[in-house]
Order: sequence, then structure tokens, then C-alpha cells
Amino acid sequence: MTIVANTYTHVIGIDTHARTHTLTVIAAATAARGATAAFPTNARGLSRAGSWIARHGSHLATLVVIEGASSYGALIAHAVSQAGYRVAEPLPIPKSLRAGRGKSDPIDAALIASSVLHADVGELRNPRDDQGVRAAATVLLAGRELLTRHRSASVNALTALVRLHDLGIDARRPLKDAQIATIAAWRDRTEDIATATARVEARRLARAIIQANLDLADNHDQLHSLVLASPVAPLLAEVGIGIVNAAIILTAWSHPGRIHSEAAFASLAGACPIPASSGNRTHHRLNRGGDRRLNRALHSIVLTRKRHDPATRDYIARRTAEGLGRRAIDRSLKRYLARHLYRALEHPSAY
Repeated sequence: MTIVANTYTHVIGIDTHARTHTLTVIAAATAARGATAAFPTNARGLSRAGSWIARHGSHLATLVVIEGASSYGALIAHAVSQAGYRVAEPLPIPKSLRAGRGKSDPIDAALIASSVLHADVGELRNPRDDQGVRAAATVLLAGRELLTRHRSASVNALTALVRLHDLGIDARRPLKDAQIATIAAWRDRTEDIATATARVEARRLARAIIQANLDLADNHDQLHSLVLASPVAPLLAEVGIGIVNAAIILTAWSHPGRIHSEAAFASLAGACPIPASSGNRTHHRLNRGGDRRLNRALHSIVLTRKRHDPATRDYIARRTAEGLGRRAIDRSLKRYLARHLYRALEHPSAY
């Protein structure tokens, strides 16, 4: 195992914020703190930050550790990577390192750099790819979540409205598409002010739902094109993996080599077993950490396979006969799926 402290001469930690980025350089061998500087997040500030990094370390001897490399630090991470530096994400900072230090941006930047000193170079967290197909899929998935929430809220509001007011719609059951289309086509009528106002609002909500449906369909078509042009396209042949789930897997995995092992991918997905033993009882529980959107995608795939995949149904029957509970079976299925996905993505020639 080769650790960071024995591989690099300097480690630069970057504490990122919306307005400024703070950079601190430390000596890799001794963790001695060196120069510190802060730069604005505009184009000129990013250029100055790149020049500052170049003055304080060479490409091969300097590791740059960036907090929030997929959010506030996305632009500087891309710029530093394009300049030829190795970029990594920080590891969790132990409370013992923070004790008695106080808090400031330079202190946080130094702690960010120190968090990786004893880590294996081969197991450093590489930032996700912020360009091309993966970046476009990330934008579309974020938009899809907003559209879905907006549509659900509109449907719930419309259902409540037509149940509270007599507008001529049978709302004892969930509204159907035909009923929503009928409401969207309503015209103004001569009626009491409360009913008239409710009718106008119902029409607005119905039209919002129809527009959201159209936007979601367009979003799905765009995701379809991106997934087909990405390394995760072969996953569409797997049972239970559709366009949206494949896009989620793409954005979490990002590119070959970012995740160093199948266990790390399972941890990222929140699908690794967590020991929960006590006394004479030995067992594990479901993981509540990791990327929850990726975890939901795995859960959705497992649910589909439980219904439609004969091999999965046979496995459930066998494990149930052995006395394993539903949650334990689900945990095993998600862990197996994470391992299978990692191997299919990192070693596609084997599948």
C-alpha cells in the first residue's frame, strides 16, 4: 500500500463556497501548514487560483483535495484537473483533528488536505465527471425530480379541490387522465363566486398537470438518447433497469476508475451490510447512508425483479425457507445487484 504522505510532496486543500474558495497547502510528510489564500469564484478568481496552485507545487508532486467537487467546487475541480493535477475528494475528518482548532476557512482547508494523508493512493475518491453525457444526465435528472414533485403536488391539490366543491367530477377514486383533460377544457360559467373560483383554480391545476406530463415525456426522451450514447447502455437489457434508473446509475458511477472496488460502489449505493449484532445475536441491517437516489434506483430494480425475474423469485423462496426475513433478503438482493452493476460497468468485456 502506498499512502499519500509517501507519494506527494504537497497536498492543497480547497474549502469551497458560493462566493470564495480558500486554498491551503500542507507538507505531505509532516502535515505542516504552509501558505493560504482565498479567491473569488468568478472566471478571474479561478484563473488566479490556478496560478497560485502552480506556484506552490508541481503537477506530479502535488495532490489537490477539493470539498464539494460536485457542487460549489465543480468549476475549480475541472480547471485544476485540466491543468494536469491529480484531484481527489476529502475523506471524513475525525473529530480528534477538529478538537481545539476552532473554525475558519483556512483551518477547514488545512483539515481537508490532512484528511487524505494516510489514505492509500489507489483508494482516493475521484470526483465525478462534470462534462459531456454524464453532466447532461445530471441536469435532466434534477429537472425530472422537480417536475415529478410539481406534478404530484398539482394532482393532490386538484383532487382535494374537486372533492371539496361540487364541480361535476366524481373524485371518489384517483383522478384519471380523461377527467383531468375534461377539467382542463372547462370554460367560465355563471355560478356563485366560491364555485366559480374553485372551477378556475381546478382548470389551472389540470393544465399544469398536462404540461408536466408533456415535460416529463420530453425529459424521458432526452434521457433515452443520453443513456444510449453512454457506457451504461448495455444495462438496459437487464431485468428491471429502465431509462431513468440507468441514468441514475450513470451519474453515480460517472466513469471507469472513479470507484475503486465493488465494495466501495455498494457503500456509495447504501447497499453494503451494516453489522448490528449484540450479545448472542449476530445479524446485519440495511444501510441508511450513501447516495439515496442510487439506493432508490437499486430498490426499484429489486422490486421489479421480485415480480418478474424467475431467478430472483427462486432465490427468495429458497432464502425464505431457510428462515431469512424479508428485509434481510432485500439487503442481500441489493448487495448482489450493486456487485453485478459494478462488474458490468468496470469490466464490460466480461458480460
